[in-house]
Amino acid sequence: MSTQPGTVPLSRQRATRKPRGKRYASSFVKHAVLILLGISFVFPLFWMISTSVKPSFEQMVWPPVWIPHPFQWSNYPSAMKFEPFLHYIFNTLYYCIAAVIGTVLSCSLVAYGFARIEFPERGFLFFLMLATMMLPFQVTMIPLFVLFKNIGWVGSFKPLIIPCFFGNAFQIFLLRQFFMTIPRSLSEAAYMDGASEFKIFYRIILPLAKPALATVALFQFMYCWNDFLGPIIYLNNSSLYTISLGLQQYVSSYGTQWGLLMAASTVATLPLIILYFLTQRTFIEGISVTGLKG
Repeated sequence: MSTQPGTVPLSRQRATRKPRGKRYASSFVKHAVLILLGISFVFPLFWMISTSVKPSFEQMVWPPVWIPHPFQWSNYPSAMKFEPFLHYIFNTLYYCIAAVIGTVLSCSLVAYGFARIEFPERGFLFFLMLATMMLPFQVTMIPLFVLFKNIGWVGSFKPLIIPCFFGNAFQIFLLRQFFMTIPRSLSEAAYMDGASEFKIFYRIILPLAKPALATVALFQFMYCWNDFLGPIIYLNNSSLYTISLGLQQYVSSYGTQWGLLMAASTVATLPLIILYFLTQRTFIEGISVTGLKG
């Protein structure tokens, strides 16, 4: 039987094709593993929400009570009364939004320079910037604290927000990877029309980079919302506490009241869950285009 050049014979295709039973078994195993992993990740969230509406006599029993009966919704208003959590949430939002603005502005400018502008030693400087990711915060924690204390910033949000306006190595790398996927012909056409470098960046590159910018903003928002080490070092006034410090304060004072603690933790976690579901499509698109998937 003759075959066209460059084609695989039908008999060989059938030989290399897996039997239907093996394909079904392989698909079943993959889905079973994914379902088990999904349950393992969702279970802590389910247990937190379930405990937040349990009466006290159902919280520490064996076998555990999965579905509370009756639901004690009063845990939520009671938890909000013990500590000023709404004030902590407002402080956290202020910190997060300011840090996101600073990170997006600074990292996009630096990433554009590394991705689209030719200058001497660009590769070496980019490597040097990436090398800073190997330094953990614990190494620079004391020198930074001494610096900020000497300039009078300790006791305010400045040590947490101002550094965000000077870039972040990981976010710069992520944006650079995205900017390099944008065709250079767009920039060259803008040059021909007399556009400046900043105008190309602002009018052409940034509108096309919305998925990557949204990813950077989401990463930074989540980091700031969950940040505990930075606020506990620099915020020495309880009126400036963020939600992470508020929860720690709650544990220190009312740690044995698990229903109230889980209610407060649910309130603290809910904004992140809502934000992720609202930006899920843009987030996944930004991750896939920048090449960080897998």
